[in-house]
Amino acid sequence: MRTERHHRTFLAPVATAALTLLALLSPGAASAATAPASPVPASDTVGAQALVWSDEFNGPAGSAPNAANWNHETGNHGWGNNELQNYRNNRSNSALDGNGNLVITARQEADGSYTSARMTTQGKVQPQYGRIEARIQIPRGQGIWPAFWMLGGSFPGTPWPHSGEIDIMENIGREPHLVHGSLHGPGYSGGNPLTGSYMHPQGWSFADTFHTFAVDWRPGSVTWSVNGNAYQTYTSADTRGNPWVYDQQFFMILNVAVGGNWPGYPDGSTQLPQRMVVDYVRVYSL
Repeated sequence: MRTERHHRTFLAPVATAALTLLALLSPGAASAATAPASPVPASDTVGAQALVWSDEFNGPAGSAPNAANWNHETGNHGWGNNELQNYRNNRSNSALDGNGNLVITARQEADGSYTSARMTTQGKVQPQYGRIEARIQIPRGQGIWPAFWMLGGSFPGTPWPHSGEIDIMENIGREPHLVHGSLHGPGYSGGNPLTGSYMHPQGWSFADTFHTFAVDWRPGSVTWSVNGNAYQTYTSADTRGNPWVYDQQFFMILNVAVGGNWPGYPDGSTQLPQRMVVDYVRVYSL
C-alpha cells in the first residue's frame, strides 16, 4: 500500500521522557508558542489536559508563516519518491490567507513544472507525547498527495527509518474518501509500515470541508483519530519484535506533493492549482 515517501531530505535535538509537553518542546520553542486567538472548542479538548502550543495562522493575507515555528524545506523530486514538485519558499506556494488559515498551494507553472511547499518545525517545536492535531481542508485530484506527519528529532544523526516517523494524515487523490495513518520504524517502513485507514462516514471526499486529524501519543502507544473518532492504535507490542522508536522528540511537517510512487501522477482529470488549507496546528498535554 505504501511506497517509500520517506527517503526525503529530513533534517535535530533529543529529549527526556516526561508527560508534560511544556517541558518537552525543544529549547527556544516556548518563545515560538502562540496562544489561540479564540477559545479552544470543547470538541478539541476531549481527553486533553492543556493546550501547550499552537499556531493559529493569524496574520495579514499573503504574509509568510511564522518563521519562529516553521522552516521551509526546498528541492526537487521528493527525495526518493519520484515526485514531480519543486518545493519552494515562495508566497505563491505557502502563505497566510488573512482569515486565520495557512494555505499550501501546489501549482503547475507556465513551463509545465510543478511547485509546492513543505514546512517543518524541526529545531523549533519538537513535542514528545501529547495530542498532536491539525484542522485541515485537504486538496483533491489524481496525483495530489497532502500530508500532516512527524519525524524523529534525532534525524539526521539517526538515519530514517531508525529515527522514526508518525504519519498523522496522508491522502492520495485517487482515494478521496480515505485517509491513512502510519508508523515507520526499523523493520516496518516504506511499503511495510504499521498502518491503517479511515473512511469518510458518508463516503464523501475529505476535500469537501475541514476535518481534524490527530494522534494521541503516549509512552508505548499512538492512537489516530479523525474529527474525534479514534480508528486505530499501535503499541510497542505491535512492532513484530522490532524497536519502538517513538519515545523521543518529534517535529511536525505539512506538505503537498505532486505525483510519486504511491499516488501516481496527475492526468487529464487533475485540476491545478490545488490548496491545502490549515486552520491550526495544536499540541496538547495528555
